[in-house]
Amino acid sequence: MIVKDFKREFYDVLQNQRVLVLVAFDVDALCACKILQYLFQCDQVLYTIVPVDGMQGLENAFLENAEGIKHVVLINCGASVDVVELLQPEDHVRFYICDSHRPVDVHNYYNVIQVKLLMQEDELSTIPSYDELFRDDDSEESDNDDEDDETGRKRKRFDEESVLRRQDRRRWNENRVKVLFDYSKFTSYGTAAAITMFELAWKLSKDTNNLLWLAIVGVTDQFVHFKTPRDKYVNDILALQSHVSRLNLRGNEDENILSVNCLRISFEEELNLALYRHWTLFDSICHSMPMACKFKLWSLKGQKRLHEFLAEMGLPLTQCKQQFCAMDSVLRLEVKGKIQEYMNKYGLDMQDVILPSFCMQYGYKNLLCATDYVYACTAILESVDKSRMTTDNFLEASDILQRSSTSKLEAGLEAAKLQLKSVVTQVQSFLDMHQIISAGPFLYVFVQEGTADSRFFAHPQCLIRLARFSLQAQCAVSRNKRSQSLPLVLGAPLNPEEGTSLIVGIPPLDTDDERKNFFGKAFEQAAESTSSSARFNSFDSYIIEIKSEDKSKFFDALISILQ
Repeated sequence: MIVKDFKREFYDVLQNQRVLVLVAFDVDALCACKILQYLFQCDQVLYTIVPVDGMQGLENAFLENAEGIKHVVLINCGASVDVVELLQPEDHVRFYICDSHRPVDVHNYYNVIQVKLLMQEDELSTIPSYDELFRDDDSEESDNDDEDDETGRKRKRFDEESVLRRQDRRRWNENRVKVLFDYSKFTSYGTAAAITMFELAWKLSKDTNNLLWLAIVGVTDQFVHFKTPRDKYVNDILALQSHVSRLNLRGNEDENILSVNCLRISFEEELNLALYRHWTLFDSICHSMPMACKFKLWSLKGQKRLHEFLAEMGLPLTQCKQQFCAMDSVLRLEVKGKIQEYMNKYGLDMQDVILPSFCMQYGYKNLLCATDYVYACTAILESVDKSRMTTDNFLEASDILQRSSTSKLEAGLEAAKLQLKSVVTQVQSFLDMHQIISAGPFLYVFVQEGTADSRFFAHPQCLIRLARFSLQAQCAVSRNKRSQSLPLVLGAPLNPEEGTSLIVGIPPLDTDDERKNFFGKAFEQAAESTSSSARFNSFDSYIIEIKSEDKSKFFDALISILQ
């Protein structure tokens, strides 16, 4: 059931209660959790936060922590499955789901007792009507009349009305299957969970600049990991701009007093370059997907073209190859304008170069962009250090968002650079070895087991970035115009000891305006038709785990389904 009044039907209900909060392993969910945690602390609500890294983790976390719990909040998890069927709770347990995954399971939507959806109602307008999905009929036995014949034996009498009812029910069942398939065949994303929680804080008059920054980072996470199209991202940013103005534009006298020790957020037309303030300009360009693919920087010709671009802008290579903060101050201030001035000549467009975003500054410390936080937190959440527990990664990423430790933020930024380097190295290997192959209805490629950086791609967000970079790079080098309309399936070793692989499917580039993914249903059908040992553990249905020996038959089935 949709919650229309978040304050009265959700937050007020939790007062004086003990709450279990289950949080998915992504930056948007972490930001939403931090906002809710702040609200609970303000009102002294007892809570337990447990991070969950998949469906199995969700079940385990609920079983281990459900004792004495009547209210469970799920952040970026639980919306796409029948949560009551999955978790088998007691009748008194209530679930509050704040999840950006779409589509929402119909049982969650129509369960008016145990499930409450913290979502915008207009985003669920495509859900089928109740009558199309559920039907209360008399039992089939009631259609039959038992009568004694002359010999005393009973026989069933099927009258014409009974036959018509059976035909009608069969047609209704067939229509239900079709309606459900049409509703669930594409997966997409709605409003970021962090925005939903920030709007709750705003309605409670507890919104602060810190909470606003968390909402901004949550929205940026969706865009950085290709979950929402650019238009939706811009709309969300514009909606947050009014809050930025309200909380940051103070009177001149107050501003002079508060500016030294307060968090300040400002709207910026940022360069669409990864971590450039904390890296060299040259490295940032080489590891940023839009410019790397436009210049084709994996080739010598592309590197030469980049050198020409920098020279024409008047940026010496020695300056570009040292830390951005150590560049000549005049050149540093001119970088954005120079790139915009010469971008058309080198085949770049505004979307490749500029990203509307927000920057944050705390006191006299370095200016930080929202994308910097997304990369740093993701790198920590998906740490490849096997000595660390997943909960340790979750807590450290939480500390980064809280700005309690500069050293942890710096460690996160360094880990993010390693992730970006591994992605670019792997893409270059794919292209050099011509490993991206057309299977007819889609492209596919595998990260070879034993590859130096394969450990990075055993995590969903990094694997998604690799898939997107690989697809865009392939389209940049391919002479076949059809490549723009082909999706990509990418696999990477997950657990070599168990012989499992992680597989992700992403939509083609020419559907970028929608960002709807059809691989969830396709993977499900391919696994069923081949009886493959596929494990749908991720909250994103287009990411699956599969045994390595089943890959060939799974892909054969996938090709036949998508043709």
